[in-house]
This record gives sequence, C-alpha cells and structure tokens, in this order.
Amino acid sequence: MSTETASREAEPQLGRPTDTSVPPESERIRMVLAGSDGRPRRAGPVTASVTYGWRALLKIKHVPEQLFDVTVFPIMMTVMFTYIFGGALAGSVDQYVQWLIPGIFVQTLVMVTMYTGLTLNRDISKGIFDRFRSLPTWRPAQLVGALLGDQVRYVLAGVIILAVGFVMGFRPDGGAVGVVAAFLMLLVFSFSLSWIWTMISLLVRSEQAAMGVSMFILMPLMFASNIFVDPETMPDWLQAAVEVNPVSVVVTTVRELMAGTYDLSSVGLVALCCAVLVAVFGPISMFIYNRKS
Repeated sequence: MSTETASREAEPQLGRPTDTSVPPESERIRMVLAGSDGRPRRAGPVTASVTYGWRALLKIKHVPEQLFDVTVFPIMMTVMFTYIFGGALAGSVDQYVQWLIPGIFVQTLVMVTMYTGLTLNRDISKGIFDRFRSLPTWRPAQLVGALLGDQVRYVLAGVIILAVGFVMGFRPDGGAVGVVAAFLMLLVFSFSLSWIWTMISLLVRSEQAAMGVSMFILMPLMFASNIFVDPETMPDWLQAAVEVNPVSVVVTTVRELMAGTYDLSSVGLVALCCAVLVAVFGPISMFIYNRKS
C-alpha cells in the first residue's frame, strides 16, 4: 500500500460524523421517551387546569360574539326591570334600585353560568374532549379549566351590572369593601353552580336540549326568590320555598355585604351551599365524563 493511499484512508470520510459522543437523532428520541432529563415534566392539576382555562379565554378572543350574553343582556335586564317594575313595586325607581341591584347582580351571574354548560356541550359534540381525554393530564382539569376560564365572563357581567347600577343611582352603604366582598363570594357560588350545568351538558345530546333543561331549572330558582320582591308579600307556602332557595340565600348575603353588614352565619351558609354543589355534582360530572364515549 502506498503512502498516498494510507493517508486517504486515515482521513475522515465526507458526511460521516467524527464526534461519537453525540448520539444519533433516533437515540436522542429514545432517551427522551425513556425518561431522560430532556423529557418535559408532566403537568400537575393546577398547571393543567390553568392551561385549559387559557384555552377557554382564547375561544372568546376568536369568537367575541359569545360575550353578547354578558354585555348586552345584563344592561337590558337591569334597565327593563328597574323602570318597568320600580314604580309599581317600590313606589319609585330610586327606592327600587337600592333593592334590585344586588338581586339582579346575582341573577345575571347565575344566568350566565348556564352558558358554561352550553359551550361545553358544543365542544363535546365536536369530539374535542375525546382528544383531551387521551392526553396524560389530570382528568378533571379539562372540566375545571373550562369553568375557571368562564370566571372572566362572570367578572365582566358583574362589572357591567354594577356600573349600570351606579349610573342609575345605586349607592351601597358598605362601600367598596362590601361590594368587593359580595363580588368574590358570588364568583365562588357561580363556579360551584356551574357544575350543575356541566352535568347536564354531559347527559344530553344537543345544545338545544341542554338549554331547555337548564332554563327549566333556572326559572323557578330565579322567580321563586327574593330577587325582585320582598318574600313577605308572597303566600305563606311560597315564602317557605323562597327561604330555602339557594339563590335567595345568596341574594340576602349579597345585600348584607353591600350594606356593610358582615354576618358570618350568612356567609357560612353560602359556603355550605357551594360545598354541597361541588361535592354532589362534581363527582357525578366526572363519572359521566369518564364513561362518555
């Protein structure tokens, strides 16, 4: 063998890697799948829920029309009920607005929670949640995240109601502290109540059916309550039903907080209602969700 041939064989061949310390692409993929340091950490319950909640907010960004129910609807309900029923029920609009705004504040947010179930039913019917269930994440995060994302819609609806109420002359004696406390408590109750509509959206087949069932439940809760009138003007048998209505309990507590009265028993009763709603309808919703094909 000549000297020239030996030198050519000693030179590295073109296109062949000379650094054997760097594994090939297939080897790096195998190491990642095997659990090396380069593998992404699995999302925890909080991280997964926040991620799905962010997805709910992005849906609002791309479809802003779904904010119609939290913008136009609250203004229409507040103005209509105040000026139509104010004179007949309280003698004047100024007096009635002090009674109505805390009640319509609760009614609006409770009504808005119904659309959480409708949106969820629409996503499920499109097969999106079938993909979510195949991901290695905390299973309840897919539902919890959707409910957390809708909290932004609840906040927007509440701010609009309060702004309209202030323009119409509503002046809470509890000041800003009482209003914020009532707002926070109502957000917690709205989140808890949303589990009912989540369960319904998982049980029915269409968005129209979900709306029909939800309205069938909401109407008695809204009108057989102390939102619009004092229960003392109602028949005795109806007063008993109004007193145990969870919506009436929340409205009474909101009125107390906005008036500057901090009754721990009333707040505790609302907290108990929230705990019962989540404890009952949360597991039922997850059971149906896990078995839904």
